[in-house]
Amino acid sequence: MNDNDREERSIIVETVSRVMIPFIQLFSLYVIIHGASGPGGGFQGGVIFAASIILYALTYSLSRGKRRFPPGSQITLATVGLSIYAGIGLLCLFFGRGKAHYLNYGFLPFAGGFESNRALAMEVVEIGIGLAVTGMIVSIFFDLAGRGDNTEEEQEREP
Repeated sequence: MNDNDREERSIIVETVSRVMIPFIQLFSLYVIIHGASGPGGGFQGGVIFAASIILYALTYSLSRGKRRFPPGSQITLATVGLSIYAGIGLLCLFFGRGKAHYLNYGFLPFAGGFESNRALAMEVVEIGIGLAVTGMIVSIFFDLAGRGDNTEEEQEREP
C-alpha cells in the first residue's frame, strides 16, 4: 500500500461498499437469469456486475482492483461469454439442418420440446452475454482509469 492509498481512505465508504458489493452482484445474477422472461437480461446484468467490480476498485484503489480482477481474467470472461453466445448460435444452425436460422433455439437437441429448448437456450445465451459484457466493461474501465499512470514497466518501454 503506497501513500496515495492511505490518504483518501474512508472507513464509512469501505464498510458500505463491503456490505453492498455482494448484494449488487446477486442482483446482477437475478437480472441475467430473468432476462429472457422479463425486462433486463445479459447486457444489463453484465453492466451491473461490472459496476460492483468498479465500485471495489474505486473504494480500495485501482491497483487492488486490478489484482482482484486481473486483465487475463477480464479477457477470459469476455471470450468465454462470446464463445457461449456464438456457440449456441452455431449449434442452432447445425442441428436445424437447413430449417433453422442463427440463434433459432427451438432446433437444439435438448431433452424437452421446441418451447422448452428455446427457453433453456435463451437462458444460456443471456449468461454468455452477461459474462462478455462484464469482462469488457471492467476492461474498458481499467484501461481508461489507468491511462494517466505510468508504471515502471511502461516507462522502460518508452523511448
